[in-house]
Amino acid sequence: MRLAEIRHPLLLVIGATAVGKTEVSIALAKRLGGEIISADSRLLYRGMDIGTAKPTPSERGNVPHHLIDVAEPDEVWSLALFQRAARQCIAAIHARARLPIMVGGTGQFVRAVMEGWQPPAQQPDARMREVLTRWADDIGADGLHRRLAVLDPQSAEAIDARNLRRTVRALEVIFHSGRRLSSQRRRAGSPYSLLKIGLRRPRSELYARIDARIDAMLAAGFIDEVTGLLETGYTADLPTLSAIGYGEMVAYLQGRMSLEEALRQIKRRTRSFVRRQANWFKESDPSIHWFDAVALDVVDKIEALIHSGEGWLPATEF
Repeated sequence: MRLAEIRHPLLLVIGATAVGKTEVSIALAKRLGGEIISADSRLLYRGMDIGTAKPTPSERGNVPHHLIDVAEPDEVWSLALFQRAARQCIAAIHARARLPIMVGGTGQFVRAVMEGWQPPAQQPDARMREVLTRWADDIGADGLHRRLAVLDPQSAEAIDARNLRRTVRALEVIFHSGRRLSSQRRRAGSPYSLLKIGLRRPRSELYARIDARIDAMLAAGFIDEVTGLLETGYTADLPTLSAIGYGEMVAYLQGRMSLEEALRQIKRRTRSFVRRQANWFKESDPSIHWFDAVALDVVDKIEALIHSGEGWLPATEF
């Protein structure tokens, strides 16, 4: 089956931070007439470029990119909002007779679209959130996250302990419904024909690339970027400014951490994040076609698989 004969195709390019998804996905998009949809929660926000390793203006100029720079740092994009926006992007790309290529490392975002998740219908409860936030003030964000890990280990594994907003939301759903958040993710099925491409590197090489990327961020002006965000009026307690890299730079700028310690913490937290990413997309998953990102012919091999028609999963199959 040729690519043109596949109904509502969606190509997924997944893998850990710094594995090389940007380079491979752009090369594929150029060859296949594709457009890229970012499934990375960090890339949504304007003004947060260096610390997120956002594709450069040149890279984005060569291939259409979507869901990058669509929100201000003080806006909150829920899973449901991302899912809805991604579906709109996919529909528009299909209407242009082009190939949507979803690229990302945020497992929840990718799987929400891929598996047709229906997020819990529990409406926000401002009073409950206030109580949970005050509890976090007493025991710390890490302490609240440990409570979540007792009640819902699967959700806790997927949530960074410093992401207080998501921890609070998970506990809010549990306390209201009496059921784990992770057990309430219903799957409606995917309306897309899916081909899942995974990129991998040896862990030691991946860690070395992460360290080099973080050093390059510093040289590119990461401190100035964070300074500018704070001077604009964005506060340090925003989820975006407590994210990996930004939280440590804020601590450095506020005199609570040395620059050397900030860099060590960023590298440590990024490695921990990579391990969590591996829980979302496992190399043992037979539905994912894994390729070594270091191979010189990796794009050629992926393109050959795409055109072969093999490995495409019909709608509602995973």
